[in-house]
Amino acid sequence: MLLTLLAATGLGLLRIRNLFAVVMLAGVYSLLSAGLFTVMDAVDVAFTEAAVGAGISTVLFLGALALCGHHESKPGHTPLLPLFVVSLTGIVLVYGTMDMPPFGDAANPVHHHVADHYLEESSHEIGIPNVVTSVLASYRGYDTMGETTVVFAAAVGVMILLVGGRTRRRETGGEGGRRMREEVIVRVGAKILAPFIITFALYVHFHGDYSPGGGFQAGVILAAAFALLALVYGLDEVQRVLPPWFVRGCAAMGVVIYAGVGVVTMLLGHNYLGYNALAHDPEHGQHYGILAVELGVLVTVFGVMVSVFYLFAGRRRKAQ
Repeated sequence: MLLTLLAATGLGLLRIRNLFAVVMLAGVYSLLSAGLFTVMDAVDVAFTEAAVGAGISTVLFLGALALCGHHESKPGHTPLLPLFVVSLTGIVLVYGTMDMPPFGDAANPVHHHVADHYLEESSHEIGIPNVVTSVLASYRGYDTMGETTVVFAAAVGVMILLVGGRTRRRETGGEGGRRMREEVIVRVGAKILAPFIITFALYVHFHGDYSPGGGFQAGVILAAAFALLALVYGLDEVQRVLPPWFVRGCAAMGVVIYAGVGVVTMLLGHNYLGYNALAHDPEHGQHYGILAVELGVLVTVFGVMVSVFYLFAGRRRKAQ
């Protein structure tokens, strides 16, 4: 009922074109969804939803709206071709779902073969308590490496679209800067919170084998800490600590770390991403391998999130 009310309120806000309120409402919706995932014992998903949906995404949406002008520019081409491409893609995707088993059906094969094996044998084959981590980083490590590569490729696409636009002048003054410098409580609060956020991100990564968390969640939380500092202290101050070239390198280096673990296991005479080769005890090898590939996910996600934030925060509105 509450989610329905929020959706109806969002539609009303759209009618009055209060887009900033809609974005904030979407952030509240994501936060409520994170609480719902927690109640359903999907804490890993709740971490991601809270950090991405209620955190980074809200900031990026607000940043994108801040770059938009008050009047819509006339399109330079007809929208018929993009409409046709999007419609055709949607039809193909819907057609592809027709071969999938019914969603939520308890009789689906995944609930009687794969899921049972993971839940019953994961602790013996992988040796870590968190089944989610063992599935993502070991059983389907190839898929997770592909997802990490997709995240990096998406970041490259965003950079191609945004790089070269109007950038903000490096200025320390301005009404906004003076107003933020006068907010002592906000500045001190951000300075106190940032170390705890970074420490929690590292805990989520290194303790992901035994409790909810992992490289993706840790990377987003770590990026949120620096986004908070940039919002409070200014983009230039944060870029002195994390230069843009460094975060772009992190986006690529994470993929290299992940793929490099597989190369090492092959050189040791095992299959690609066969973590048993990393130690004499197979369980220890699984533990080391999962930590290593999750580190690659953390580095890529952190680099992508901060790079995209830099691109939005470093642009200025186009003159009308």
